[in-house]
Amino acid sequence: MEHLFGRFYFDFSPTYVGCGLICPHIVNCSVLFGAVISWGFLWPFISTRAGDWYPPDLGTNDFKVSIKAIWNSSTKQQNLPVTKDSSESQVEQQKRDAVFLKDSIPTWFAASGYVVLVAISMATMPLIFPPLKWYLVLCAYIIAPALAFCNSYGTGLTDWSLASTYGKIGLFIIASLVGTNGGVLAGLAACGVMMSIVATAADLMQDFKTDYLTLSSAKSMFVSQLVGTAMGCIIAPLTFWMFWTPDSPYKAPYAVIYREMAILGVEGFSELPKHCLALCCGFFALALVLNLIRDWAPSKVSRFVPIPMAMAVPFYIGAYFAIDMFVGTVILFVWERVNKKDAEDYAGAVASGLICGDGIWTILSAILSILRIDPPICMYFGGS
Repeated sequence: MEHLFGRFYFDFSPTYVGCGLICPHIVNCSVLFGAVISWGFLWPFISTRAGDWYPPDLGTNDFKVSIKAIWNSSTKQQNLPVTKDSSESQVEQQKRDAVFLKDSIPTWFAASGYVVLVAISMATMPLIFPPLKWYLVLCAYIIAPALAFCNSYGTGLTDWSLASTYGKIGLFIIASLVGTNGGVLAGLAACGVMMSIVATAADLMQDFKTDYLTLSSAKSMFVSQLVGTAMGCIIAPLTFWMFWTPDSPYKAPYAVIYREMAILGVEGFSELPKHCLALCCGFFALALVLNLIRDWAPSKVSRFVPIPMAMAVPFYIGAYFAIDMFVGTVILFVWERVNKKDAEDYAGAVASGLICGDGIWTILSAILSILRIDPPICMYFGGS
């Protein structure tokens, strides 16, 4: 693997190639476009401003990495047009709609369940985390649905959930509101609440999408989700104690990072790198402009306009998966030109095989690692 610009490289991952086969061409191209802008130009340019825009002694994995999430979050909260798949016949689509909607959950039931959860959280969380007052819990639950929609839409586009990024919004807001009198603890607790809501919504959307495609029962899946959530209420606290013990062998490096972000929220944003707000506003405006063009321009023009939501993902996590996904879309593009019918029928099966095979290999790789068995050969491409 060759790091061209920071994290601009590819690792021949079958999983991401498979995702490229499934995702629409415009999504894959948008992801690659965002990777080129961020890791090809923007971050290398920012790195040359060390000592001017930010302290020069920060490492590549230092806390400044989390600053990217701040302006990324601002560019990911826009309403985007949905890409429709015209390859499926009308009859098949009507059948899928009928099966999926047969088990639809009434709106009043969903709203009532959310209200009950809000009430329970407002009553219990201040007892566990005293600085997190009940009205702050209420604010977190009011903000979370809008962020959950954004994350669910982005996950549907790219198969990548950025729940942690959206959770940082709650962290900074609540920590700054509480201030020095318990703001760190309150911000971290609010971050956990919002991350749970946002991540669960994205997972639920992915499962519902699977139900729709496989003609399965959405209600059965939802009940299974409830059972799993109930189990998590018991298993998660027990797992937490594995990390809470001072002499625990399991490290939690992100705990330090999130604590530093909470301290930043308490102390204010005066210590942020120079031009942070300008970059945030600039990319926010760019996202609005691109969405307006996609919504109002003729289809022959709008279909070539990149999707800001998909562009934003490489800014945060790196460009490595963007190239792999683009390889997948190139394979699908050529396949469609050679035999469009076979591409429509078998692309999903090929992608599933690549993703599942790569996932199963991680189990074997973990076993080999535990047994301390090293690969017989390691290949590396170095720069000239």
